[in-house]
Amino acid sequence: MILAHKIALDPTKAQAEYFARAAGVARFAWNWSLARWRQEYALWREYQCGPKPSELALRRELNALKDEAFPWMRGVTKNAPQQAIKNLGAAFKNFFEGSAKFPQFKKKGASRDSFRADNGPPDKVSNAVEADGKRVRLPIIGWVRTREALRFKGRIKSATVSLEADRWFVSLIVEMDHVPPVRESQVVGGVDLGVKALATLSDGSVIEGPKALRANLTRLRRMSRALSRKVNGSANRRKAAARLARLHARVANARRDALHKATTSIVRRFAVIGIEDLNVRGMLRNSRLARAIADIGAFEFRRQLEYKAPMHASRIAVADRWFPSSKRCSDCGHVHAGLTLADREWACLACGVVHDRDHNAAINLRLVAESSLAAASLPERSGGSVTVCGEEGSGLGLAAKVKPASVKQEPMRGMLVHA
Repeated sequence: MILAHKIALDPTKAQAEYFARAAGVARFAWNWSLARWRQEYALWREYQCGPKPSELALRRELNALKDEAFPWMRGVTKNAPQQAIKNLGAAFKNFFEGSAKFPQFKKKGASRDSFRADNGPPDKVSNAVEADGKRVRLPIIGWVRTREALRFKGRIKSATVSLEADRWFVSLIVEMDHVPPVRESQVVGGVDLGVKALATLSDGSVIEGPKALRANLTRLRRMSRALSRKVNGSANRRKAAARLARLHARVANARRDALHKATTSIVRRFAVIGIEDLNVRGMLRNSRLARAIADIGAFEFRRQLEYKAPMHASRIAVADRWFPSSKRCSDCGHVHAGLTLADREWACLACGVVHDRDHNAAINLRLVAESSLAAASLPERSGGSVTVCGEEGSGLGLAAKVKPASVKQEPMRGMLVHA
């Protein structure tokens, strides 16, 4: 299992200056290799001859000319430009696979500065990156103090040093052996994400969200107006930008902290967890709810659930995107087609039971998790996720250009069965 631990650094002034130089070299290598990649690919597309551009060829080309053309690169670790080009190669691979957008040039000051150092393959003994208590060793610069110790035990594969607001962080990638624990409880549950509350669980409990953006929106607007009034290039503008960046980082940290606490609690509580395949991109088109929906962090919530589930011997059952979790009565299975977003409580027209909208959706998702597709293989498998009645075009990847027609489904008391 490969996990990452992101830790705040406490560098000296000289170390912080070195980090800035190394990040600048990595940014330059990314932009240089991206320009060369686009040139070579355009020539290949036009003449259909010669090899396609690759990150290996670009790394060799940069190594051959940097002593004469870019001698200032020698002032930082060679990992900075080399790993930046490797990252570009991974970005192009993701683009051609359809899971990411086309790589863009990085502008100084407009994006997070970062650089990466690698320990190499496991068969080669390398101590370029090490962790020892509340300190980490990086190439060239040596030992740097950290705010906390590395919590994972295993082989460190790489370290990425990044700047967020005015603080430096290191993300350590650790390869470790992990044996999922034997669960004593085999409770099945459903989780419904919402705007009013972060998550409503099928057992009736509600996890409140911090609504970090909403709580700091007034300050963000005020600081943004103050920044816009400063003269470009002035010291006051840099100070105002730093204050605004710190507030944005605080909002992101509050949201991330709440999501980690919620997802950890859920995977510890339930052995099988039913969730929805939400169309977040479509939900954000609602102009009245877009800000509140973005403040939830729905994609991050699902991502954390899916990687934490195997660590706690849990499984994820993903209901189809078109499953009417809110509109279906969890008692009799009747679908209330006229339910609107404003209806927080509703009475079933078939059986008369009064439902809380979010709690009813969570119960329906629990019923999906209890279906034979999700529960039958529980003793044989520990960890992972199952898509219940999943269809082509759904999931975490980029949306298909044309959504395929939905498979006919029979309403069977929260259980989806293909006709």
